[in-house]
Amino acid sequence: MNKLTARKVESLREPGMYGDGNGLYLRIGASGGKSWILRTVVHGKRRDLGLGGASLVSLAEAREKARALRKVARDGGDPDTFRKRRSLTFWEATETVYAQLRPTWRSGKHAETWLQTVEAHAKSRFGDRPIEAVTTADVLSALTPIWNERNRTANRLKQRLATIFDWAKGAGHYPHENPVNGVKKALPIVRRSKQHMASMPWHEVPAYMAQLALRGTVSARTLEFLILTAARSNEARGSRWAEFDFRTGVWTVPAERMKRGIPHRVPLSPQAMAVLEKVKGLDPDLVFPSRMRAKDGQSRPQTDMVFRDLLLRTKRDDITVHGFRSSFRDWASESAHAEREVAEAALAHTNGNEVEQAYHRSDLLDRRRPLMGAWGRFCAGEQGTVVQMVRG
Repeated sequence: MNKLTARKVESLREPGMYGDGNGLYLRIGASGGKSWILRTVVHGKRRDLGLGGASLVSLAEAREKARALRKVARDGGDPDTFRKRRSLTFWEATETVYAQLRPTWRSGKHAETWLQTVEAHAKSRFGDRPIEAVTTADVLSALTPIWNERNRTANRLKQRLATIFDWAKGAGHYPHENPVNGVKKALPIVRRSKQHMASMPWHEVPAYMAQLALRGTVSARTLEFLILTAARSNEARGSRWAEFDFRTGVWTVPAERMKRGIPHRVPLSPQAMAVLEKVKGLDPDLVFPSRMRAKDGQSRPQTDMVFRDLLLRTKRDDITVHGFRSSFRDWASESAHAEREVAEAALAHTNGNEVEQAYHRSDLLDRRRPLMGAWGRFCAGEQGTVVQMVRG
């Protein structure tokens, strides 16, 4: 039981040592000065450690400091060495964690937003504080304002904060329990309905492709190619000529641009090959280069913003570029009657459970060729609105 209270600390005047429990004492000197002392055992010897004056350190803070130093001593460390080490601020810890994780991420956008999220919602609140002084209450103050209205962002922030404090604890900069662990019961449960990327109905795709064909921009060619290959945005935008085997008609997307981190082979339809012919000569490396060059003068891939602008100009801002993958999938099921595993392989999705995946290692390239060929003809309006696929 704690023996001291904030009022008692204020009212005590007689010189002496007043115990609070667990080795924490309030010491009052002959001149009336008050300070905190932690009496503990370090490497088998009793030590008295000063925790600061009572006018600057509250009872609650003294208890928290004492608890942290007792833990250091209990784990075999030296509390004095721990205290004398320069404190790492929360933001310094964040930048250290970011620098370590950055090379492991395939997505540049994820790397950018990872740091931006922590900076926007946590840095201004406790970025300059020593990380060991950040508490669950501080974490809660960063999450609460956005928890209900921006729950996805809040959950990402929560995960990133947990990662930062896990690292700090492991590196010896944070002697307490991860403060993120304590916020769960303090935050309300937010029910979210599953959201899908807005997609174009598959039977509208040929007309839209005809509309894109009238535009002479690189972004229009990129979107045509993306639709014809059922690729993701970054896969198409980042494509390089070295990835294409024109003899076999195969585009191999490297692992670093794939969501699953596994290279993906795409059989190219004549329509997709025709798009590539139109952009040959624009750049020796990038297939769909941005019109804006990097600061060093080198070419760079287009950003995903070009698609947003293109959808606005074509009056289809009611859909998303990623939604064209759904358009393809719906067409493959409803019109082409393609086998599920073939359609899923075309989208670079996994098939079956872990055991099935372990035995089924083929990417079904030969079975995907006729499917992508039929999709190319459909997009070009060469087979009306219904295409029947013959199962092989």
